[in-house]
Amino acid sequence: MHHSVIKPNSWVALKLPSGVTRVIQVTPNTSISLGKYGTFPANLILERPYYLTFEVQDKLPEESFSRLRVVPPSELYADVFAEEDAECANPAAGPGSNSDAVIATAAGEEFSLVDAESGNVIARSTQEVIDENARQKLTQAEIEELKRDGTNAGKDVIAKLLLSHAALDQKTSFSLSKYKLLKTKKYIRRFQVLPIDVPTFSNWQLEERDASKILDIRAEMMGLVGCWGNVHYGGADVFLEDPKATTEQGEEALAPLQEDLLAGRWLVVDDTGGLLVAAMAERMGVLYKEDDETDEAAEEEETTEKAEEETEQKQESDTTSQKDTEMADGQEQDLTSEATTLARHPKRPRDNKPRDSDFAVPFSQTNTITVLHGASQPNLSFLNYWNFDVTAPQHPPHPLLNHLLTLSWLQLLKPELDTSYSTPPLTADPETLSTWKPSRRGNFHRKRRRYARVRHIVDSTRAGNFSGLVCASTMDPISILKHALPLLAGGAPVAIYSPSLEPLATLADCFSVARRTAWNSGHVAEIQGKTAEELEKWEGSEQFPLNPTLLLGTSIQTSRARRWQVLPGRTHPLMTERGGADGYIFTGWRAKPAEGKIAAKGKFKRRKVEESVSTPASA
Repeated sequence: MHHSVIKPNSWVALKLPSGVTRVIQVTPNTSISLGKYGTFPANLILERPYYLTFEVQDKLPEESFSRLRVVPPSELYADVFAEEDAECANPAAGPGSNSDAVIATAAGEEFSLVDAESGNVIARSTQEVIDENARQKLTQAEIEELKRDGTNAGKDVIAKLLLSHAALDQKTSFSLSKYKLLKTKKYIRRFQVLPIDVPTFSNWQLEERDASKILDIRAEMMGLVGCWGNVHYGGADVFLEDPKATTEQGEEALAPLQEDLLAGRWLVVDDTGGLLVAAMAERMGVLYKEDDETDEAAEEEETTEKAEEETEQKQESDTTSQKDTEMADGQEQDLTSEATTLARHPKRPRDNKPRDSDFAVPFSQTNTITVLHGASQPNLSFLNYWNFDVTAPQHPPHPLLNHLLTLSWLQLLKPELDTSYSTPPLTADPETLSTWKPSRRGNFHRKRRRYARVRHIVDSTRAGNFSGLVCASTMDPISILKHALPLLAGGAPVAIYSPSLEPLATLADCFSVARRTAWNSGHVAEIQGKTAEELEKWEGSEQFPLNPTLLLGTSIQTSRARRWQVLPGRTHPLMTERGGADGYIFTGWRAKPAEGKIAAKGKFKRRKVEESVSTPASA
């Protein structure tokens, strides 16, 4: 299961005492540097559970690296436990009774801090507030020397700083805890390993990286988009049967599209680098690998393919007279490079499962995400942090391989202009195919497989019946809905995120009550004589950019979670929160306009209500 133990080559988040989060890839046999907190081998945290707190220890004399120690909870929360024990020992005092035990000054009194050696007054105050630098006896040079010579993972430096404080006994319990916490964050050599999930990654990208790459979308806004888009698990995987097409057959051998199997699909327009797709895939259960054995199988398959490529290339250069069919059947002699590679990575016995034909569709018909993009390739680079590369031609096993479909706007609107869709597939008889070189045969099969994938993606997308539409894009939302709304099923939710309010306000005005009333009045000349199907694909006009009857219940909302400091008499929101765009969400539900005139049937008789007037009785 995901989020259990740290696997090799996985991405993790290291939370440092200073509050900074570092996202790194745990590569075996390498070192991980945390700056002033130290360096340690990456192998020391492999196969360890997440959420543990480690302490970077000092190097032993006979070793050249620092070891790690798991910090137990009793040590992490020692102050909390001590405070609870003190309250249990003296219940009459009550919690926090000493939090305000400070020396109060009377009117006109003045406190002075005097240097014991020179007798000079360092600071004066009419309250118990004296400069922190004047209270600390250790100089900065002495502190730096303690850091260089200090041991015990920085705890000795913190202890000496507390002992050298001149007015430590004058601090309140809250002030003392705050002072100790600041020094601990600065000098303690600890870190916590967290898994890379969507909230952790979005907060790291917002606060420590470039927030504009994800359109300033916060974790709470991403949760709202997923809720209003009704993104959830769409059902068990259903695959089309392999048509068993031969190399001599063309597009007539493609697997026919079965629209009754298409269910649990969402249409996405993502300009956040793939973060929105990751959030949706996490809700749908296709973001993380469920099987730990898939990594081993992928490594073995990749190693075998590399060995076969090296064998074929060397035999092409050394034995040009030998036929390529013999190389394909595996009748060539063993090479030194292949033997060395296979000795390092021994192969397990493979199942004798027949290979699928070129026209086999690898995508599931349910629980899928279809991404619309405006370039030749979609920008989903952030999915690399979950070990998925959308541009990899031969990707190791991953749930997104069968559940993520991508197509461009050109393929959706004018597929006949796209060469990968309109160009017929290559065909060749087995005799001609056997005379080609392995590289040419590989290109032949790869182009046929790509043609089958593109045809299935485009045809299934244009068939519509999507369960919802989720957008986070810099494009005009009106232009998106003009082509995406007809693809939604009746009652499908629409959730569109925008950093600013103005585009969504313009979009909401297109579905206002006034526009819907004018549209249904029958006085719009442009829609006269058009069928319901033609009105769903309305091209738009200056007065009606969109068909106002296609969405109901439209609204715009926003939300922002703020952190607060909660203390007696000192409760207020934290003043160190980042700024940036608040972000807004447009929501609505797809409606199927009724055809014809709607009339109520039945006999309705108005009942006459008789009012009885009561007269007062005579005395």
